[in-house]
Amino acid sequence: METNYRRCISCRRVAHRNEFFRVVRNHQTRQVTLDEGMGRSAYLCPSASCIKQAQRKNRLSRVLKSQVKDSLYDFLWQRVSQAPTAQTIEP
Repeated sequence: METNYRRCISCRRVAHRNEFFRVVRNHQTRQVTLDEGMGRSAYLCPSASCIKQAQRKNRLSRVLKSQVKDSLYDFLWQRVSQAPTAQTIEP
């Protein structure tokens, strides 16, 4: 059984961890970063609706038990806007 599945803190969708943004609170410095380091983690779908809900309800701060700066949300919004959109290919 594969154990690399995680749950989005906004929509509660379960998927492989590579499909999510990983937000990490370093256990030593208590600094919150995106996709790097070891420590307490939270996962978010790379969608505008999940980021909006997480920001509005302060979910990252509650899950990580640390204050999350607005600059991290700004960076998440940039990553969502730069993400390639799914294209349908017709035969």
